[in-house]
Amino acid sequence: MSSGAPRGNGQVVRLPRGASLSDFAEKINANPGSLVQEMFNLGEMVTATQSCTDDTLMLLGEHLGYDVQIVSPEDEDRELLARFNINLDAEVPRERLITRPPVVTVMGHVDHGKTKLLDAVRSTNVVEGEAGGITQHIGAYQVRVPHEGEERAITFIDTPGHEAFTAMRARGAEVTDIVILVVAADDGVMPQTIEALNHAKAANVPIVVAVNKIDVPNANPAKVRQQLTEYGLVAEEYGGDTMFVDISAKARINIDGLLEAVLLTADATLELTAPIDGPVQGKAIEAHLDRGRGPVATVLVERGTLRVGDSIVVGEAYGRVRAMLDEHGKPVAEAGPSRPVQVLGLTSVPDAGDTVITVPEDRVARQIAEQRQARERAAAQAASRGRATLETVLERIKEGEKATLTLILKGDGSGSVEALEDALTKIEVSDEVQLKIIHRGVGAITESDVNLASTSDAIIIGFNVRPEGKARELAERLNVEIRYYSVIYQAIEEIEAALKGLLKPEYEEVALGTAEIREIFRSSRYGNIAGCMVTSGVIRRNARARLIRDGVVVADNLTIGSLRRFTEDATEVREGFECGLTLGGYNDIQIGDTVENFEMREKPRG
Repeated sequence: MSSGAPRGNGQVVRLPRGASLSDFAEKINANPGSLVQEMFNLGEMVTATQSCTDDTLMLLGEHLGYDVQIVSPEDEDRELLARFNINLDAEVPRERLITRPPVVTVMGHVDHGKTKLLDAVRSTNVVEGEAGGITQHIGAYQVRVPHEGEERAITFIDTPGHEAFTAMRARGAEVTDIVILVVAADDGVMPQTIEALNHAKAANVPIVVAVNKIDVPNANPAKVRQQLTEYGLVAEEYGGDTMFVDISAKARINIDGLLEAVLLTADATLELTAPIDGPVQGKAIEAHLDRGRGPVATVLVERGTLRVGDSIVVGEAYGRVRAMLDEHGKPVAEAGPSRPVQVLGLTSVPDAGDTVITVPEDRVARQIAEQRQARERAAAQAASRGRATLETVLERIKEGEKATLTLILKGDGSGSVEALEDALTKIEVSDEVQLKIIHRGVGAITESDVNLASTSDAIIIGFNVRPEGKARELAERLNVEIRYYSVIYQAIEEIEAALKGLLKPEYEEVALGTAEIREIFRSSRYGNIAGCMVTSGVIRRNARARLIRDGVVVADNLTIGSLRRFTEDATEVREGFECGLTLGGYNDIQIGDTVENFEMREKPRG
């Protein structure tokens, strides 16, 4: 080989996602320049410090005889935390474990009464504050219920029911012990009911079915039981092991029975224990930027006890717990396992679903968060850049010819922004147009968002947020369009319509009529005039035409120049009538030829 890169003998090289050739060279004690040369020999142009895709790293490894293993983000996290002597997988002695409350997620089809059920459970009203009566965030609440002579706590996670929130709903199922599947007794099983059921099955959690709206006239709870049998949920009364509870969330009927079913299911099928001391682990359920309080994350503690003053890392965000609030906005000094709290004091807004851990000191928290940020940045750069080959260059040139709708997404919560991005990227349109999301963030629309939109010709989508300060004036001055939405499917519909509007119009040929040439008149002024009989449809002046002789097209792309009935000019002549016409200067016509008249009409896009 022309370069001096050392050869491996099946030696394992572990590299993080988005590693550069310099990182690879360091692992095998090589000069980065030699790896750049090797890549060039393989037909790819990569610089030494550029983030590479997994494929590029593995290709180079195979070429040099190394077994390249890309470290998963989870493994990378473990290695990163191990450097700070933090072991999240350590076994906990049984005597340190306490019984924790079950974490319950309420799922089901839109409008089947999930939020009304939580209302009934908490005796507060959430629906009135929701745009279009649709839950827009994951919320977490804890309620206390008397059960078998003692007061027991149950934690509820409310995942939104609209289909665009699939991503958030899947995350809700990750931290869940039990799922309450709400099915309306009048509607029965609907598409999202099945989707929610699949999430619950994928998370391998027990299900309690709440058959809601039993007080409406056409309620049929037996039909719901029958329908769900097809999906493997067999009611206890039919000899199965799934508890079905008939309720009315609106009329507050049998809510106690449902909560009892949840606790019975938890006691019968789950061993819910967690250590109350040791390092805290948990999940960020939702996060948003509050104007007065800064980044606020809803955290569900899974292990340990979170206290005010703890140093905390949440995904790529870090900070010190400045204050904790419960679901009623009241301060909380500490939160044990299965307790949801709002945490204040983070430096940035984490993503919904991020892992929460506590560390001994602020310095460690900052280092972990910064290394995670650097890792994510490298992986994102590698993914966006891809492999620079001649084929990809040609692909980019082709992409330049496509119509592109560029968006910047800003929302009030990271879960909402992620769900909106997820839904928008799934919009199906033709290959001629593409959707590009160049930035997404949580909080008000800022001047930097407007400047970015101006330089990249993007539209800003504000989901439950508005511009701050002078951002609105700047947008008007730079002619940047900002669109505001409070209901997610309205945004999806409008973006889909905009994408379809970018498509070049498609035309289809529509036959108008045919005429047979019976006579030919020669004119020094007009050339050959065809004396015709219209045999079908209509012949229209200025419409497109083709000439057919013995079933073969002899001339296409002609235009009917003049059209007459006897001595009068005509706009159109119908079937069964005679006419005289010229074919826009085309004179090679014969008696017996057929003139086919047609027009091109724009095809509506589906």
